[in-house]
Amino acid sequence: MKDSEKRARIARVNAALKELYPDAECALTWGGDDPWRLLVMARLSAQCTDARVNLTAGPLFDRFPDATAMAAAEVSEVEPYVKSCGLYRRKAEDLVLSSRMLLDRFGGRVPDTMDDLLSLPGVGRKIANLLLGDVFGQGGIVTDTHCIRICGRLGFYPEKEKNPYKIERILLGLIDPAEGPAFCHRIVWFGREVCRAQNPACATCPLAARGLCERRARETKAKGARKNG
Repeated sequence: MKDSEKRARIARVNAALKELYPDAECALTWGGDDPWRLLVMARLSAQCTDARVNLTAGPLFDRFPDATAMAAAEVSEVEPYVKSCGLYRRKAEDLVLSSRMLLDRFGGRVPDTMDDLLSLPGVGRKIANLLLGDVFGQGGIVTDTHCIRICGRLGFYPEKEKNPYKIERILLGLIDPAEGPAFCHRIVWFGREVCRAQNPACATCPLAARGLCERRARETKAKGARKNG
């Protein structure tokens, strides 16, 4: 597809996803009040399900309710609270060190620029874009596993492309950046309910039914060719 065709397709995909998921909410239930909590939960979500992070967050925030409390903790105190999320030693260290940096460099507030966010331990572009979009209203693309997998299947780039930064740049060239955060949230829900990594529901997929899935169209064409051959 030409870029113009991709832009037209992603606009139709976005419109269809809005119908399916009118309320585009982050799967991490951080409460919407303290951005530090979203930062913490996003860090815990690496190689861990959002559902597990949501369960972990309650006891964790009861014990460490804000950046000040976390910064005052020893890493060993935090580890038991995040152990169920995997990679717990590294995650606990990142949470403590990033909280201390917030107090030392940013007055205890989560910064609102990409460069400042990337200076925090454990924060990469995925977490930074999530915070910039959900907290500060800045456009961006959160290239999580759902986004990478599904947008490749839809035909916006080769499915073999897995580089998050490259995919972020590709998608930013196709969709209005202001639509990016909500689009990515909807992709996550769509990936869980329909376009799963294993056993995707292609036969009942509302995007495939509208001719918006490149992989499905390719598979259907190949199946027809085999049948006719």
